[in-house]
Amino acid sequence: MDKLKMHSLNKVDENIKKIGAQFPNCITERKNQQGEVEYAIDFDLLKQELSSVIVEGREERYQFTWPDKKKSILLANAPIAKTLRPCREESVDFDDTENLYIEGDNLEVLKLLQETYLGKVKMIYIDPPYNTGNDFVYEDDFAQNTSEYLENSGQFDDEGNRLIKNMETNGRFHTDWLNMIYPRLKLARDLLTDDGVIFISIDDNEQENLKKICDEVFGAKNFAACIPWQSRLSIQNDTDFSINHEYIIVYAKNRRFENRRLKRSNETTWYQKDSFVFRPLPLDKSKFDNPDNDPRGIWKADPFDAPNVRSNLTYPVTNPNTGEQHFPPSGRCWRISQEKFSSALADGRIIFGMNGTGRPQMKSFYEEKKDFGSIDNSWFSGEKIGTTTVATKELQKLFGKTPFDTPKPTSFLMKLMILGFIENNDIILDFFSGSATTAHAVMQLNAEDGGNRKFIMVQLPETTDEKSEAYKAGYKNICEIGKERIRRAGNKIAQENPQAKFDKGFRVLKCDSSNMKEVYYNPAEYNTDLLDVLIDNIKADRTAEDLLFQVMLDLGVLLSSDIKQTTIAGKTVFNVADNFLMACFDTDINEEVITAIAKQKPYYFVMRDSSMENDSVATNFEQIFTTYSPETKRKVL
Repeated sequence: MDKLKMHSLNKVDENIKKIGAQFPNCITERKNQQGEVEYAIDFDLLKQELSSVIVEGREERYQFTWPDKKKSILLANAPIAKTLRPCREESVDFDDTENLYIEGDNLEVLKLLQETYLGKVKMIYIDPPYNTGNDFVYEDDFAQNTSEYLENSGQFDDEGNRLIKNMETNGRFHTDWLNMIYPRLKLARDLLTDDGVIFISIDDNEQENLKKICDEVFGAKNFAACIPWQSRLSIQNDTDFSINHEYIIVYAKNRRFENRRLKRSNETTWYQKDSFVFRPLPLDKSKFDNPDNDPRGIWKADPFDAPNVRSNLTYPVTNPNTGEQHFPPSGRCWRISQEKFSSALADGRIIFGMNGTGRPQMKSFYEEKKDFGSIDNSWFSGEKIGTTTVATKELQKLFGKTPFDTPKPTSFLMKLMILGFIENNDIILDFFSGSATTAHAVMQLNAEDGGNRKFIMVQLPETTDEKSEAYKAGYKNICEIGKERIRRAGNKIAQENPQAKFDKGFRVLKCDSSNMKEVYYNPAEYNTDLLDVLIDNIKADRTAEDLLFQVMLDLGVLLSSDIKQTTIAGKTVFNVADNFLMACFDTDINEEVITAIAKQKPYYFVMRDSSMENDSVATNFEQIFTTYSPETKRKVL
């Protein structure tokens, strides 16, 4: 029930609405005197709208900004005292799987993954809130200082809610959404490999703003496509048009313009070093007017970022039949150098239209081009890619009912993985994972082609509505839906593909506060007497495996690494990634344990501070490693 306002009409708000109706370009979002963001009038623009001459004002420049943009950059860069804690009981095949399901705020998780997965993720797909006026955005608190952020990390609003409903009447309607997505994309970019790619689903509400953000974060030259996807086939009762499409915005980490399609070295492998390349599709022979001799233009987009290349590719071409000189069309240049053109002309590979008087074209032969394939088009039809209806039916087959609204079809994600050239051992990250369609698609594609792609799903445990089918079925939050979908989908795929070998497991990790007590981070704030009480700087409720995963994060060890657990002289010793990291977090460690570990020559060895059995062991510690494994890097908590 709405509350009465109990005050007179705000005429300013009414006037802003009236001016906005006449001059919508003059409506903006700004901070008021209380530091709150609200709708306002851009008076400089309004003056210009009402003047027949240029009105002097602030300096004009091309930019894209909004309230708190600088703070959102600061938010992306601020450190946090958090960790990821393993949860074996909710995992599947914990010890052998290479897949991860991470519960927590994706901003925090992206920060925690920076050290370990920097430059290691081949593909990112996200389906963030579309900002329709009815969905939720993350509530990131910009008012906190760094120390407060370390404690609370902007998790909740005044009522304890992590997510807020972003209504169109909110003066921060675009601002809140932009401040939510911006720092997450900045962090995500650093995780991509040099030849990595990101696909982002969005609709018309924020498509324009999202592309501007991506131009800034990834670089405009790395924009690959904005692909309309026919998400619905049926006619809908929308206001003006039946909205049957969404978009997939595509950016590469490092897009190169030359040699995008390289010759196939075998039936499945295409290769281009240190730059993103889309997987070419099989060439359609029927599209050739003459399969053995098909002409094509010999110009291409002007290489604006390489003036020296441009000057070498804009030479005049003389038609030997008419004597007329030709240059590339405006904004274009020739595909080949003048020397190669002369050679092709001498070989009879250049024609000037069908009657000899047109623009120069190069003959191309199907047999020569078939190994290079063809590029995909920038339109995804629902019949070929799948629709939201298809996605809903997929969930119904798995769960009996639909526990999640507006999912994406697995065929959609598989298309993106194939298009993005995601192959064996590549990592796919989805940090708005929802119902975990991405994980389902990864397993399906691996089962079909024998690949070993690995997924990392990240999802905030957002509570489900008590009236929803999901809640009635026992799923109290979205993470429970996602994990159960992966379990069911993995079993279903295995049943349908009995000969296939693929990883259907996943390690569940949960974002939580640091394993270390506050004294670990701020020892200067505690006096000597209190330090004696807090000599153990590790929280009492944390396990050895909790400590191990925080160490893996700090040292950049993949969280999917193989972990072996052994016992030496009664002490538990972890061996991660075949001796890359060994750790023992027990107390009273003696020389027998230290010697046994040193003899295995690990790259890293980690233990708790002051956990030696006695002073003699502490004295001999360095000598033992100097004798058996001097190269081992020794660290303590």
